[in-house]
Amino acid sequence: MIDVMVNLLALSLMGFIVWWFWLSRRHLKQASGSAVIEVVVENGIYSPAHIEVLQGVPVRLQFERRDPSPCAEKVLFDELGVALDLPLGEKTALVVGPLAAGEYRFSCQMQMYHGSLVVK
Repeated sequence: MIDVMVNLLALSLMGFIVWWFWLSRRHLKQASGSAVIEVVVENGIYSPAHIEVLQGVPVRLQFERRDPSPCAEKVLFDELGVALDLPLGEKTALVVGPLAAGEYRFSCQMQMYHGSLVVK
């Protein structure tokens, strides 16, 4: 009986971990019109990590780097050919668009911090 309980607990924990890291959308920001979206770089994440904007509308992403890690020094938008330096403790703006519909991923130069800009 105790074996069954331990197995059920382990399966529940694994399910929670999968949901937490891959399925939840806890860092989602939606913008309409010409928007300024604040993105904080802190504790190994971009917040919000998932941004949705409307097609045909430019958007201004304002990154604020609070993380002293060397990994947080740059943000890269590979599909857009953009590499932006992020000085510690400062806000750095990037205007993108208007973009075609699709998903544009962004990350740090070491591919450890991840985010996405979804154009609908």
